[in-house]
Amino acid sequence: MSAEQPDRPLGGTGYEEVQASAEFQALRTRFRRFVFPLTGLFLVWYFLYVILSAYAPDFMNTQVFGRVNLGLIIGLSQFVSTFAITMTYARWADREFDPTADRLREHIERGEVQ
Repeated sequence: MSAEQPDRPLGGTGYEEVQASAEFQALRTRFRRFVFPLTGLFLVWYFLYVILSAYAPDFMNTQVFGRVNLGLIIGLSQFVSTFAITMTYARWADREFDPTADRLREHIERGEVQ
């Protein structure tokens, strides 16, 4: 540990200063506006499957073709939706989030965050 302490206002660490900055707040808001609705949508979709499995077994056992029923199709579509959400997030992050986060990091490293 270094004996030198950077000049910081009383009551605030570097992390607290960054967290209080307008750039960080905007980045966090942007992240939450994308991730929370997508997470909520997925959870509703997942719990719908669980509830249907528990309380509507006859519906889930409806044969679609051969020995394939609705329960199997909906269950497998959970995997498909997980991959789709992951790809959607990765594209969004590459296009929208990461460039902004990189600019914020550069500002932090130069000491320009306010």
